[in-house]
Amino acid sequence: MDLLIQNGRILDPSQGIDRIGDILVRDGKVASINDPREAGLHSMAFDATGMIVSPGFVDLHCHLRQPGFEEKETIATGTAAAAAGGFTTVCCMPNTDPPLDAVSMVKRVLEIASKEGVVRVFPVAAVTQGRRGAKLVDMCALRDAGAIAFSDDGSPVQDSDIMQHALEQSKAHDLLVVDHCEEPTLCADGLMNEGAVAAKLGHKGIPARAEEAMVARDIELARRTGGRLHIAHVSTAGSADLIRRAKEEGVCVTAEVTPHHLTLTEEMVLARATYAKVNPPLRTQEDIRALIAGLRTGVIDAIATDHAPHTLGDKACDFAQAAFGISGFETALGCLMSLVHRGDIDLALLISKMTCEPATIMGNAGSRGSLIAGSPADITIFDPDFEWVVDPAEFVSKGKNTPLAGVKMKGKVIRTLVDGEIVHDVHRNTFQRNSW
Repeated sequence: MDLLIQNGRILDPSQGIDRIGDILVRDGKVASINDPREAGLHSMAFDATGMIVSPGFVDLHCHLRQPGFEEKETIATGTAAAAAGGFTTVCCMPNTDPPLDAVSMVKRVLEIASKEGVVRVFPVAAVTQGRRGAKLVDMCALRDAGAIAFSDDGSPVQDSDIMQHALEQSKAHDLLVVDHCEEPTLCADGLMNEGAVAAKLGHKGIPARAEEAMVARDIELARRTGGRLHIAHVSTAGSADLIRRAKEEGVCVTAEVTPHHLTLTEEMVLARATYAKVNPPLRTQEDIRALIAGLRTGVIDAIATDHAPHTLGDKACDFAQAAFGISGFETALGCLMSLVHRGDIDLALLISKMTCEPATIMGNAGSRGSLIAGSPADITIFDPDFEWVVDPAEFVSKGKNTPLAGVKMKGKVIRTLVDGEIVHDVHRNTFQRNSW
């Protein structure tokens, strides 16, 4: 049955569309925009008045934990949480057990996702065997098996020679290499941002220069090789400046930033302790201003959640022993809409950084992150003014680890569609035939 989404504000940066209108979905694809005459007599209709209708969000960086850490998350629960956050395509990182460093592992994740997932899942394979940093994987074989990119995420590729070879392979075969940038000797045993808050709490700090040193190294290697480099979870003003200069010089580099690095500072550790422990750490207000400026100027290409679910025990412990990470799918939009509501960024820019721009980095710009006629009907419908309070107990994700519990947010995903099928509805079981 045709679906007709009516009267919403259609925001599709890939086509430069920002207007009130209707979208017709037929056979799992976008049939037309603003031509309701094509809708059949028996179409189901949804009145999206006052809501934003955008391409489904694309997340370049998340952790679904399966295989090996199913107590934290599974592909089933993680993709359901992604759908609740408006994400219709997610790229899952390889720091599983065993890691995604072999064709069989990539195929296993894709098989589980096809059976149990509710959104599209693209595995990111490891750069090195076992993520040990010593020997490159067979990158072409993993790409052919379905890997979308390569990363030892959770760890940097510390050996510069190995990283150079990875980028040479990237250049030769048009592959994307994603690096978690931190210089291990500069951040060894660090727990949070180096600064006044860490000193007050007596925690060893992780300095900004630890990230910036590795960003600088990777950019130089990308310059030499011509490879495709993507910088994960940028957190410092210095890193943003290095990326800006590299882009001006024509280096093939892209970058992402997380919702928490755009909205939360190191001060959150004072109030939320281990729940605000994340790597890279929450930084300063000065860093946030630089990252927001980087979004506006195109220095930073995408917003990615770095969704990192953990068990209660992983966080309910001493700060030094607590795991790094924030469960981010279900609070991403609410966090980011705070930037829009206070005028820090434009809504169209936000949608661009969550849809067509990450899709372009993936190499799937023609079929993801767009509402162009004929594309899969991956659609996110959200109310930009819906007020709600974060309650981790209501998360779909197994990971309840968020520093945002009790925080009032403004902006909520109402429905998420993948291939025209509803995979998330905030008002579960309240819609009826012909009215959704």
